[in-house]
Amino acid sequence: MTDPDRTARVFVTALALTDFRSHAARRFVFGRRSVALVGDNGAGKTNVLEALSLLSPGRGLRRATLAEIARIGGAGGFSVSAEIEGALGPVRIGTGLVPGEAGRQVRIDGEPARSMDALSDHARVLWLTPAMDGLFTGPASDRRRFLDRLVLALDPAHGRRVAAFEQALTRRNRLLEDHRTDPAWLDAVETETAALGVAVAAARREAVGCLVRLIDAGGADDAFPAARLALEGDVEAALEAASASDVEDWYRTDLAAARSRDRAAGRTLTGPQRADLRVHHAAKAMPAELSSTGEQKALLIALVLAQARLVAEQTGITPILLLDEVAAHLDPGRRAALFARLDRDGGQSFMTGTDPAAFTALGGDAAIVAL
Repeated sequence: MTDPDRTARVFVTALALTDFRSHAARRFVFGRRSVALVGDNGAGKTNVLEALSLLSPGRGLRRATLAEIARIGGAGGFSVSAEIEGALGPVRIGTGLVPGEAGRQVRIDGEPARSMDALSDHARVLWLTPAMDGLFTGPASDRRRFLDRLVLALDPAHGRRVAAFEQALTRRNRLLEDHRTDPAWLDAVETETAALGVAVAAARREAVGCLVRLIDAGGADDAFPAARLALEGDVEAALEAASASDVEDWYRTDLAAARSRDRAAGRTLTGPQRADLRVHHAAKAMPAELSSTGEQKALLIALVLAQARLVAEQTGITPILLLDEVAAHLDPGRRAALFARLDRDGGQSFMTGTDPAAFTALGGDAAIVAL
């Protein structure tokens, strides 16, 4: 459990949206409270969560392009302005798209940020959406993305490493297509690929190890069962038995030896781009993908709650949790247990739902905001 005396609690106290999705102009005042956003389908509840997710590096909870976020019928841009009691004190964060300019702009207290990583100095954001309900049964890429969001919340540089590794893989694959490529070019690209790939795998492996330790220390929970986690992959397995520098040498050598194979396959077949996060229901010793729908949802919530505690432990600040339509899929007992856990962990959470009655068990400090 997070020690409240050693952890800074972070709150989004106000949020203003302009031309963001369905919101032409909207301002919310939340204060130092958790929030339930309640309204009919189509009222724009998830849009508010998406805006909050842009207070962290990356593309947000929908992974949408900037043009998709801008309101239809608007000027072509959008803005999100948030007042935060952050890890470094009160701050105003602005982010959005300026019509005619490329890329997402970020301003902190009115000044341009050096990069999106600067957002992590003030807040960390995690989320759970209905689109993630198929996490355990879907492709391994979904689980890698889920894990990478956790690592990004712990280490803002991780997103750049993953992007650079993917770009290096793309360059290698393109060079392999051309039989006239100078082998020295491939040597250079494979050296870069190996260094980046091992860094990505090591960061993921460390995060999973920390999460396993935290889950094991948490004990049993009838409402949200403990998960057993394992990160599977060739580079990840090599890191179990050798130093990062030795694994980097092995990976570079393997890439060079596998050029003919990978050229025929049209892709690189070794590396962290093929890793998988395997999840089991610990108490039942059952793969998560074979568990019931209700058990999978409970496992997923348990994982996100564990991630939140790990972020607080490792960074010293409570993350902002975005939980889209989570209450509607829980029975009253699990719903009350979730609210109690959120209150006990001490961070700010934002939830959505169509029925105000689903949030009657929320603590007295929480706010219910009608959209």
